[in-house]
Amino acid sequence: MAGELSPIDKAKFVAAKRAADFVEDGMRVGLGTGSTAAWLVRCLGEMVREDGLKIRGVPTSTRTAELARQVGIEIVTLDEAKWLDVTIDGADEFDADLNLIKGGGGALLQEKIVATASDQMIVIADVAKEVAQLGAFPLPVEVIPFGWQTTKALIEETLINLDVLGRDTTLRMNGEAPFVTDEGNFIVDLHLKRIGNARQLALVLNQIPGVVENGLFIDICDVVVIGHGDGKVEVRDINAGTVQEDRIDFLENDNLFSDL
Repeated sequence: MAGELSPIDKAKFVAAKRAADFVEDGMRVGLGTGSTAAWLVRCLGEMVREDGLKIRGVPTSTRTAELARQVGIEIVTLDEAKWLDVTIDGADEFDADLNLIKGGGGALLQEKIVATASDQMIVIADVAKEVAQLGAFPLPVEVIPFGWQTTKALIEETLINLDVLGRDTTLRMNGEAPFVTDEGNFIVDLHLKRIGNARQLALVLNQIPGVVENGLFIDICDVVVIGHGDGKVEVRDINAGTVQEDRIDFLENDNLFSDL
């Protein structure tokens, strides 16, 4: 039941519910990955089933694809869709310019490709994800498995000349083995604590041989929908320079919560 959700889950839910308003009939929609994005997929699934909403979804991970199919959203590949009207996804951190760190769930490569292939990217997040400066959350960098230790060493060497506070790097693990992304790559997490120049860092990292992509999303996000535990929602549009506040009431009998 909705009433039993933790404040953080309520915050994620209300952000997702509000962001679902941006989706219209006939749209091609990029579907993000992670706990907040999963709420969005459930909300859109309910709109498909109950209101006859017709959309085509492009998932950013195998996990999202499975959930979307379960709730009745038609799934297509990005190659089939070619271009998207909107992508809605979560973030691990966002700043005042709506620059993001993403990739905590390991899907940053597909997420960045899909978000960049969209007219608009909307981020849904709970209020705890907002930061004055990016970097407290470890920055994920996707690397190919071949020579990953060399790539990791090159990353560490590169960080010496950049405006970051910490330079520790770790290979992301899944139990005893390296974590493997949907594309078959590894992830090196950079524990930077503070990133002085995110744009420069993103460009420099992607120049390193073996690096596929990094989790800095610069100038990609257009709107952030911020959920609070009490049902308050804030919608910030960076292009229009507007901030709207709403409140979303919980229905104890909401169908979305029946499978929790």
